[in-house]
Amino acid sequence: MTVALTLACVLVCGVAFAGAVLVLMPGTRSRTTASSPTSTTPKPPTLTPTPTVPQSTDEPLPGVDTPATPPPSTPVANTGTYECPGYSGIQVPVPMLMSDTFAWGDDPPYKVGNGSGDINWRSNPYKKPSWYMWLHSLRWLGAGIEAGARGDRKTLDHVLAIIHDWVRDNPYSWKGDVGAWEATMHRTNVLLCARQAVLTGTHVTKLPTQYAWLDKALVDHAQFMIVNWSGQSNHGTDESIALFGVGCTLKRPELKVLAVNRLTQAITTAIDPQGSTNEQSVGYAMFNYLLWGRATTALQRCGSSPGTVIAQRRAALSEWLALATKSTGELQQVGDAVRQKPTGAAGTALDYVASLGKHGAKPGKRVAVFDAGYVFGRTGWGETRPFAQESTYSIRYGAARTLHGHDDHTSITYSSHGRDILIDPGHSGYQLDKWQAWSKSAAAHNVMTIPSADTASVPTQLTRASITPTWESYSLADSPAPGITRKRDVLVLKDPDLIVTLDRGQATSTQRYETLWHLAPGQKVTVQSPTEAVATSRDAKTYLLQIPYQQQPAKDGITVVEGQQDPVQGWYYPDIFHRESAPVVKFNRNGNDATILSAIVPTAPTEAVTYKTRTVAGMYFVDLTVGSRKTTVRITQDGRLTRIN
Repeated sequence: MTVALTLACVLVCGVAFAGAVLVLMPGTRSRTTASSPTSTTPKPPTLTPTPTVPQSTDEPLPGVDTPATPPPSTPVANTGTYECPGYSGIQVPVPMLMSDTFAWGDDPPYKVGNGSGDINWRSNPYKKPSWYMWLHSLRWLGAGIEAGARGDRKTLDHVLAIIHDWVRDNPYSWKGDVGAWEATMHRTNVLLCARQAVLTGTHVTKLPTQYAWLDKALVDHAQFMIVNWSGQSNHGTDESIALFGVGCTLKRPELKVLAVNRLTQAITTAIDPQGSTNEQSVGYAMFNYLLWGRATTALQRCGSSPGTVIAQRRAALSEWLALATKSTGELQQVGDAVRQKPTGAAGTALDYVASLGKHGAKPGKRVAVFDAGYVFGRTGWGETRPFAQESTYSIRYGAARTLHGHDDHTSITYSSHGRDILIDPGHSGYQLDKWQAWSKSAAAHNVMTIPSADTASVPTQLTRASITPTWESYSLADSPAPGITRKRDVLVLKDPDLIVTLDRGQATSTQRYETLWHLAPGQKVTVQSPTEAVATSRDAKTYLLQIPYQQQPAKDGITVVEGQQDPVQGWYYPDIFHRESAPVVKFNRNGNDATILSAIVPTAPTEAVTYKTRTVAGMYFVDLTVGSRKTTVRITQDGRLTRIN
């Protein structure tokens, strides 16, 4: 199980400038590489030169398959054993197991066998890769294995019959079946748990002869993971932990050494020195934090040293995740991520945000820029107002999309006034359909899109950042299609809390430009004019202003889309099983170039927002009034946004 995002954080080297901290942009830096541990145990098998991965994106799900509690924060005792890691919620009740019925997700239970443990392993009634993979994972047998460990011989015999049926029907190598391949490390852990249940449930210390097939299956699974290692990703890490478990359980030191070597090799890629992971997803970052904690515990319990690098990188990731937690107490839904709260580890910054500031260690930064392509910021940590009333935001840039990332460069998420304002679409699951295509696309994010062009996932530069006590500004740039450039400047204010963006697109031919603002579900959007829309709910209001700057918005300069299916637009996924309609406000332009100045202003239900504009010495000023509070934004000729008061 796991997660990761590959990239890294920012240099926050400060230079006094007009009362601000100027953040130097990410540059080349050396990466620490952990040395392989020495050992007198037999030489491990040679690593395959190129990791192989199945042609599938199915993965454990953050927030669904994530353990409820983190691993111990202190070293565990060396017992010479590998502990059953559990089943992470993918369990079927014992009565259903006894009738060979499988269930996963929100689909109805389905009878996959004849009631005697003879399973049709090609079953896939709902045509879903996740359903099929979790069937082959055998993790759904957890409740029966646990019952067997408590002495329920009838249930234990039935789940062992199912496991034995899988072994007979899927002989080594099962590489030709993507679902069986994908589930190998999960199934390995289930085999290990079942073996432990046999010993515990029958009160013996040595595996009885009639279960010798179980050890043979474990050896086959270990061999499969040796040959088909998925590399330095969450898959590879999970495989290495399971491989270590086989080596520990069967007293095969060469397997333990190989697993430790692979983990040592992977940690510096999985989590960089700044705490960013290598899979471009906040949800998988939380998963990765717990996964590497499990790796540490497994190694310690079976007498292998995890070294120091894992602990160092996990500590950095803990801080990263704390900064990636919204004022609502949930993680930012950036990349493939479901709606979830962080899992706190006692005494850490994660504990602080998970408890909404009640205990734990407050993070040392209010705003952080990471080389990996993330900006996380907030108005505070609850020092002068309640934790939940702070405003929080994220901004994406960096390397082109990979693994669990989205085409979300320059996108902003924003929470304020105790609620989500600008949202990410969430995680639509692993079904290769129009919904997944949309949820990963630029059109599902708060960016300037060019729907008339054949755009692609490209790197995006953060060219400038300034951080002050009451505002932050950022400049980003990329070229999403040949002959087209895109620039976005962002200004985030505190008191009044709001966001201003300046989007500029330029092309060699006429294009359609749309700056999209995805709002949380349950709001009604009213377009007041080509320059103003207002989103309202029972106890909230958000003004979306398209302020004329260099170009005058057309009469249809603001449009709203919600719950549209063809083409897909205006949706939100709190998790992969549920989809809700959610409004999208579009600020539109046609032409060779576009300049779109936006202000996103959350307010109390009774507050009004007004503004005036003026030009002085070639600079453009916007005087904003939010309720009784006033502020002025300045736009320089190069597009930089700053707060004047």
